[in-house]
Amino acid sequence: MTNNIKYGVSTWLWESPFNTQSISLFPKIKGMGYDLVEIPVEDPELINGEVIKNALKDNGLQAVVCGAFGPTKDLTHKDAAVHQNCFDYIEKCFELCNLWGVDFLAGPMYAAVGKARMLPKEERQKEWDLAVTNIHKVCSMAKDHGLSIALEPLNRFESDLINTAEDVMRFIGDVNQTNAKVLLDGFHMTIEESNITQAIRTVGDKLLHVQVSENHRGIPGTGLTPWTDFAEGLKAINYKGAIVIESFTPEIKELAGAVCIWKNLAKSQDEFASQGIDFMKQTFN
Repeated sequence: MTNNIKYGVSTWLWESPFNTQSISLFPKIKGMGYDLVEIPVEDPELINGEVIKNALKDNGLQAVVCGAFGPTKDLTHKDAAVHQNCFDYIEKCFELCNLWGVDFLAGPMYAAVGKARMLPKEERQKEWDLAVTNIHKVCSMAKDHGLSIALEPLNRFESDLINTAEDVMRFIGDVNQTNAKVLLDGFHMTIEESNITQAIRTVGDKLLHVQVSENHRGIPGTGLTPWTDFAEGLKAINYKGAIVIESFTPEIKELAGAVCIWKNLAKSQDEFASQGIDFMKQTFN
């Protein structure tokens, strides 16, 4: 099944925000045995795309691009100016994808992360419809760049819109664009899904990208995630994309606060990455 699987790690494991100097991580990532690096683009202005392109080539790494969506980049906001800010940001991310030879942009781009409220049914439907309309537009923008998008369900503490594989499939059904696809993240799945294998089957060939950490955001293999079910699900749909470790360093206070990481999850972030890839190769190979 997994001769085609590539293993990656997010630079969020070490630092935030990603910037041109972050290429100093690339030799270490390659040395640990990773095939690709996931680049979270928080601020495109901090990134010299050409320098990154050359560093990827020099280190024999492929890239994945992940968007970061906070309150100023919210496609369900009541103010259309906020939508426009988000479209402009996404456009810049698409340009980086094209420059680095990446064929999709990933992330929970349908709404701001952390937007979790108890809403009346009609109001939630309005936000859903607004997200559908705006993501339809994002898909059209993506097509102009020859790209797809991979939408990520988030757990209920981080989103009140799309939490499960079933939710995201209903959403992309409503968006009705061929390049609207899915990213599944094992951390969110261990909170929201009742069966990991079934969730992966539900998404099927729409699955473009997979992120993993433990149910407590720690090193894969040190928690309660049903990894055998995970591997079975990916095998069942003949998944050929990447599996990327996404966790965060407690050293960057703003980011750690946003994802509620109050303590170290490993002796060091390097240990997290090296132990994590060993476990993933045992599990998915």
